[in-house]
Amino acid sequence: MAKALMNYLDPGAIILGVEAGNDQDVIRILSDRLHSLGYVKPSFAAAVLAREAALPTGLPLGLDNNVAIPHTDPEHVLKPGLAMATLCRPVAFCNMEDPEERLQVSVVFLMALNDKDQQIEMLQEIALTIQSADTITALMQSNSVEDVTRLLA
Repeated sequence: MAKALMNYLDPGAIILGVEAGNDQDVIRILSDRLHSLGYVKPSFAAAVLAREAALPTGLPLGLDNNVAIPHTDPEHVLKPGLAMATLCRPVAFCNMEDPEERLQVSVVFLMALNDKDQQIEMLQEIALTIQSADTITALMQSNSVEDVTRLLA
């Protein structure tokens, strides 16, 4: 299903059951993980937060569990990768289609890509993957990194 996702999603960058107070906390947690794994520069988290404030990435799915796909410019990336988090409790992200609207998000994919063309392709791949309410539910119910990799493979 999401073979291209698994080419970029480092199992070490999958964090399940994240306790976060807001969207910025989630972005920092995932950015720190990508930084510790050598994917991004120290400037990455601040750049993602700045971009999210200007161009939000909350994706309304019409479900109880929405998704956000924060990212930033390639100059903050050392090598391409993805991080993913499921949240214990949803946090509000601004809607990419209507920035005034706040969406409750339960799954976050943080993209760290060093090629703008890759960003478009990866956004499409993630969008295809998350179209299914069953997939989102299965991600939310995953108890291990292995569950997630099996689901997305």
